[in-house]
Amino acid sequence: MDELLRQVTTVLRGMWKRRWLGIIVAWIVGLASVVAVLAIPDKYEASARVFVDTQSILRPLMSGLVTQPNIDQQVMMLSRTLISRPNIEKLIRMADLDLKIQSKAEKDALAESLMSSLKINNTSRDNIYSLSYRDTNPESAKKVVQSLVSIFVESNLGDTRKDTESAQKFLDKEIASYEKKLEEAEARLKDFKIRNLDVQSGEGKDHFSKMSETSALLEQSRLELREAEQSRDALKRQLVGEEPSLVPDATQESTAGVSVPEIDSRLDAMQRSLDALLQRYTDKHPEVVSTRNRIKELEEQKSREVAARRKTAIANPSASVSVNPVQQQMKISLAETEARVAGLRTRVAEYQARYERMKGAVKMVPQIEAEFTQLNRDYDIHKKNYEQLVQRRESATIGSQMDTAAGVDFRLIDPPRASPNPVAPNRSLFLPLTLLFALAAGVAVTFAASQLRPVFFDSRSLREITGLPLLGTVSMIASDATKRRERKDLLRFTAACVALVGTYGAGLLALFFISARSA
Repeated sequence: MDELLRQVTTVLRGMWKRRWLGIIVAWIVGLASVVAVLAIPDKYEASARVFVDTQSILRPLMSGLVTQPNIDQQVMMLSRTLISRPNIEKLIRMADLDLKIQSKAEKDALAESLMSSLKINNTSRDNIYSLSYRDTNPESAKKVVQSLVSIFVESNLGDTRKDTESAQKFLDKEIASYEKKLEEAEARLKDFKIRNLDVQSGEGKDHFSKMSETSALLEQSRLELREAEQSRDALKRQLVGEEPSLVPDATQESTAGVSVPEIDSRLDAMQRSLDALLQRYTDKHPEVVSTRNRIKELEEQKSREVAARRKTAIANPSASVSVNPVQQQMKISLAETEARVAGLRTRVAEYQARYERMKGAVKMVPQIEAEFTQLNRDYDIHKKNYEQLVQRRESATIGSQMDTAAGVDFRLIDPPRASPNPVAPNRSLFLPLTLLFALAAGVAVTFAASQLRPVFFDSRSLREITGLPLLGTVSMIASDATKRRERKDLLRFTAACVALVGTYGAGLLALFFISARSA
């Protein structure tokens, strides 16, 4: 610790020996730095504030129906990418900054300067953006900010519209491609169905289900055929044992007990219709009256038919013995049963043929069903993608129209305005710093001079530096004249230091008064 203190004391004493060199350097550096600070041209700041309104009543209403981009994020990205080289070159032309440019190098330098000087800040979370620029000419700064505001407003998310148009073109291209694929898939499916018309499935049933259904229908038809044959045979046996009967006496006027099948069936139907009408309407209802008239006409027609038969029986007595009406009805039933038996035999034959064909095609069914499933799968995939693409194209179209109807609104809160007083440089801050810089330069010069041309103040330092043996030391006793001279030198040094600091203080005070008067 003592050694360190001794070294520090030696260095300080050496610097004190070079104090005049230090104060001279401090004065020179101080004057030069003050001149440099005063020579810096004044800069004026122009600024403007813009509010970007991204809220619209259409956006929550159309939520879920259309694809909506993040407008706030796009505006923020626009503010960050606004200061780009193309926009800066456009700004130079709009603000007439290229009138004095003589070469491409000067233009590039101006562009770089603008890119580093222009500022865009988001002042709050409410999408309020502050645009500022500093220049030595307040009018030029105002023009630059005005041009930047125009570029910011005119941008208006134009890239988003370009992206929407590109997306719609891509969707149209893909939709046309899938339409072609769907047409090809539908043609393949149609050809397949035509080729395999006999074994293709329908109503959600596969081949084996249809085969089982056909087998069940075949068995049911056979059962019905056997029932019809049994009924036919029973009718035949009854007809063999039935006795003939006489035609009613022609002298009888009444038609009771006489059967005319055609008229009787119609009378029966009309009577049932009349009963139904009487349940809903009164006797004087037009439909009831009309039905009763029709029944009366049929009864009269039956009376005429019976009278005609009786006359025929009187004219031909030998034909008075006729078939019993029950027997006649049984013959009609037998004929109907024979027809039904023939129809059932045809049905059984048809179902048998179908069953045999299905049974023969069983081996081909798995392959056909696999091919049909593959065709359906390809068609379903293409159709699903096609419908999704169409839906998204419509969503993109509606979204584009919504952006046009409810676009981003740029509102100029504070128009571009240049400050009347310069905002830079801050001389009241730079001048004290130049004083500190001058003092630091003086101290650094004295330290360097003491190290370059050292002075030894004790024998130990001399012996350590030279490495030679020291025989002795000679002390010097200062005279009164020497002491007076040293005191006067100290006073002059102190006066020089005080003059340096006082000059800076006076300069700062004058600068303060000038700034106050200009404000």
